[in-house]
Amino acid sequence: MNLPRTNSLKQLHSEIITCARCPRLRAYCAEVGQTRVRRYRDQEYWARPVPGFGDPEARLLILGLAPGAHGANRTGRMFTGDDSGRWLYGALYEAGFANQPESVSRDDSLRLTGAYISNVVRCAPPDNKPAAAELAACRPYLEAELALLTRVRVVLALGRIAFDSYVRIRRAQGYDLGRPAFKHGAEYHWPGLPVLLCSYHPSRQNTNTGVLTPAMWRDVFVRARALVDGLD
Repeated sequence: MNLPRTNSLKQLHSEIITCARCPRLRAYCAEVGQTRVRRYRDQEYWARPVPGFGDPEARLLILGLAPGAHGANRTGRMFTGDDSGRWLYGALYEAGFANQPESVSRDDSLRLTGAYISNVVRCAPPDNKPAAAELAACRPYLEAELALLTRVRVVLALGRIAFDSYVRIRRAQGYDLGRPAFKHGAEYHWPGLPVLLCSYHPSRQNTNTGVLTPAMWRDVFVRARALVDGLD
């Protein structure tokens, strides 16, 4: 599938928001937005594809899986309005990439400096499991972001699917990556590419079970900050 025809993040965001490539995902997002859950019954859901968010001059690119059904699918901003976002924005604030430690809506005063957040899928998938065809349909948007975010020096992949998607793109571009394996805390240095840093995703499945602890999470962002600063 061809890359989006855009030469700016603003244009790319507009194209993402109106995307209808995956009927299953569009139908699911719309259904969630209509039925809602009790605690958000009085809120209007975004219920559309969610564009990336952050600093166009970012040195750090954070790559997650997909919008949360009652998080970004509700608020319209990446990692905003759910527990994963609480973990992420708290860490970004501590590491000096965000001006505040929380994000509750796309209209709040949150700003990122030196960081940009994206997902490999832009619509919330049922059971948080996008199909292979849906991952492929969304991949050109990430390829376009990688081309537009020219100052990125570190890519932080949150989870195996984000890791695999990024590696697939770089291999398709002709880079010889060897045989990298996803592992929390692993990092890969390849000529001509940003450093790839790996972390478990801050989903409840990981944070509530101790698979990802606050100390582990904090260490990832300490390392990301050091890599970004060391490459400036």
